[in-house]
Amino acid sequence: MPDSLTLPSYADVVAAAARLEGHAERTPILSCEAADTLLGAEVYFKCENLQRTGSFKFRGAYNAVALLTPEQARRGVVTYSSGNHGQALALAARLHGVAATVVIPHDAPRSKLDAIRRHGATVISFDRYAQDRDAVVAEQIQQHGFVLVPPADHVDVIAGQGTTAQELLAVTGPLDALFVCLGGGGLLAGCALVLAQQAPACQLFGVEPEAGNDGQQSLRAGHRVRINTPRTLADGAQAVQLAERAFPIIQQQVRDIFTVSDADLIHAMRFLADELKLVVEPTGCLAWAGALQAASQLKGQRVGVILTGGNVDLSHYCALLAPSSPSPAPSTPAQKATT
Repeated sequence: MPDSLTLPSYADVVAAAARLEGHAERTPILSCEAADTLLGAEVYFKCENLQRTGSFKFRGAYNAVALLTPEQARRGVVTYSSGNHGQALALAARLHGVAATVVIPHDAPRSKLDAIRRHGATVISFDRYAQDRDAVVAEQIQQHGFVLVPPADHVDVIAGQGTTAQELLAVTGPLDALFVCLGGGGLLAGCALVLAQQAPACQLFGVEPEAGNDGQQSLRAGHRVRINTPRTLADGAQAVQLAERAFPIIQQQVRDIFTVSDADLIHAMRFLADELKLVVEPTGCLAWAGALQAASQLKGQRVGVILTGGNVDLSHYCALLAPSSPSPAPSTPAQKATT
């Protein structure tokens, strides 16, 4: 890590929470008897699939745009995104009267592309497997002078994402374990900042796709590992490398990183639809799929799971849930809202 690299702090998360008050949703925290039975634990789901724009990304995007200088706001913002951060930045920019441009893979879900345009942003598509995303973004910055607000490698974005864990702990109190999806690492790093201050005994786990395990490799190697763009149902976690500002925090605070298969994600989606009546996209299911994988380690514990997004094309969602085989989840769909 370069000496000059600025990292976010817990104080940044606290400030972001105040900034987001009245703008971001305080998403519900749900518990479910079937989940408790599967893990032999008390499980609390933080439902960021019900956040504005359908994912936790709104927190970081709004916080970052709110902190733009007047000169930066006049220039407009640009980002790269698989969809959710693009939607979040598009809305945050519109709310602040700032122009936004989103560089997004051409095969991103149609619902995400449509939402970005609906919020007023300009969309520039690229081939994630054949083109250099960073080069496309750099060209936009050079031509138009845009300010880059990336999905994870940004102090204000990471601080905004951390408010997710802050809200969770405000309701549940200290937890024994928290499972968080992992793509670029902004959410995981933000949650780590909160746990270090509010629940230092809580074990923090990241969960990423098997095909895109750059985070797991990085944690074990002690440095950031770069991989080729992975092919996975979890389109929001097709990162090729952890964010530079997120990695030192993850390296210090995260207990371990699990990987899950696409089949694990489909199973998790079915469970959440059956038992909690929630539509959650594949990426949004990563944390729950990881908790299921770690069930034997969680007996008797109080466990938090962040469901990160619900933006999925309905035709694709229905096709994924089509019963090729019955879900083995318990048949006791009791649900109660904690808050």
